[in-house]
Amino acid sequence: MIVLILVGILVLAVGGCVCVVWASRGGPRWVRVVASVTLGVGEVVRVLSRSSGRRSGAGSSSSDGD
Repeated sequence: MIVLILVGILVLAVGGCVCVVWASRGGPRWVRVVASVTLGVGEVVRVLSRSSGRRSGAGSSSSDGD
């Protein structure tokens, strides 16, 4: 069951990426809408991953080992 959910998420992600590329080349309106949603979700994930990284203390700007 978990495998099916992960495959579904992968299909949605790949489909969103295809729509982003297609929309950049002037696709139909529905493709531009899907591309906008994909880019918006990507931005939300990026912001959430940054904020959770700060809370856990696992920042990439630390200079341990230099």
